[in-house]
Amino acid sequence: MKVTVDEDRCCGAGQCVLIAPEVFDQRDDDGIVLLLDPEPGADRHALVREAAAVCPAAAITLSE
Repeated sequence: MKVTVDEDRCCGAGQCVLIAPEVFDQRDDDGIVLLLDPEPGADRHALVREAAAVCPAAAITLSE
């Protein structure tokens, strides 16, 4: 799995960080998503899919 984020679309809701903190974080100044792990291990795929699904701005894209 490869993860990409569109920082321009991100609204800083932080749901991705709550669901998959090993993969996502937020910038301190504006809350915009930071991608920590663009190719997470298989053990994190379900959480990353959930994070992408709940993102209110659809800023997370996954490719298998």
